Amino acid sequence: MDALTNPYTPNAGAEPQAIVGRDDQLASFDLLLARIERGRTEQSMIITGLRGVGKTVLLGQFRTKALAKDWVVVELEVSKNDDNNFRRDIGSKLRTALFELSPKAKWTDRFKHAAGVLRSFNVSVDPGGTWTAGLGVEAAAGFADHSDLAMDLTDVLIAIGEAAQERARGVVLLLDEVQFLSKAQLEAVIQALHKMVQRKLPVTMVGAGLPQIAELAGDAKSYAERLFKFPAIGNLSPTDARAALSTPALEEGVEFMPDAIKMAIDVTEGYPYFLQELGYAVWTVAANSPIRAEDIAEAIPGYESKLDESFFRVRLDRATELQRAYLRAMAALGSAPQKASDVADVMGRTSQNLGPTRAELINMGLLYTPEHGYAAFTVPQFDKFVLRAIPALNVPGLKSRPRKNNGN
Repeated sequence: MDALTNPYTPNAGAEPQAIVGRDDQLASFDLLLARIERGRTEQSMIITGLRGVGKTVLLGQFRTKALAKDWVVVELEVSKNDDNNFRRDIGSKLRTALFELSPKAKWTDRFKHAAGVLRSFNVSVDPGGTWTAGLGVEAAAGFADHSDLAMDLTDVLIAIGEAAQERARGVVLLLDEVQFLSKAQLEAVIQALHKMVQRKLPVTMVGAGLPQIAELAGDAKSYAERLFKFPAIGNLSPTDARAALSTPALEEGVEFMPDAIKMAIDVTEGYPYFLQELGYAVWTVAANSPIRAEDIAEAIPGYESKLDESFFRVRLDRATELQRAYLRAMAALGSAPQKASDVADVMGRTSQNLGPTRAELINMGLLYTPEHGYAAFTVPQFDKFVLRAIPALNVPGLKSRPRKNNGN
């Protein structure tokens, strides 16, 4: 079939033509904005899930909904940064938000105060004023200059929230990859948002991250579980998976036979990104409509090859020899969460000896801990890929630690 009409979008964060199975989260976001607009409070959300389940796509939907209600949207894809770089990143975004709330020519005293607070927030990391150019105000002494990230971010969001309130508008922060915030940064975001709720200011935050974020948020601030909902999204139900695959095709006048749909769902396990990849692949091999099970079977080698070389490979290539061995040992045990002691047994090591390796893989975002003592892959079907990519387990020999110099 014509490549130009291929309706599937197997790209990171790309919005599929049919968004299905996420009605609850979309309704929760509508309610969040509506209640804040009425001067009431509502729990915000941090969407959790494995790679490829559509977290970033959901944030994109939230952006569209917020803009339709004339809210100002602040989008930030979090990366591992020290506090200074985090200040630069979020400060730059909030500067843009201030100008979106009102052109500078119409700034009131409240807006000028917010600009001054924002300048104070960045002065420690941007003394030359590069990031705050155009604000045209002096730093607001006593605000956002405490040398404490949580207190400073709270001051900034209060000032921007008061300015937004004056214009009868709202500001929503959409943070992706929330698990990459340091504990201090996550604590600062939670504390600042808590103050927004207490003062009923029209500023809120919705995030997305890997499954461990709920635990990390609770560790950062004990009241996080009352401030946020942590809806987990994953594979689609068979009905939703069928719609995700067939609806885009029908819009191009192409049908799937029932046996083709069943095979596609069995292969992808209903994971949204995998459905897009398989749909894209089968479109390139099917001669015409309807698409049959034989077409799905013919597309599978190309589908797996594409996943191996892009979605999966980039993650495995970041691992050291010992880390790769750990992943291989986990994969041999299956796709379910695995006990650290069981993985160590497969490798012929002790859990204590492999503890640092496990921690490194969690820090890299390749594993997460669904419960104490267990680890699981953050990427669906990663176990199958690891078994294909590393046919045999090869555990490197123990390396002796360097001796400490005792002065002799």
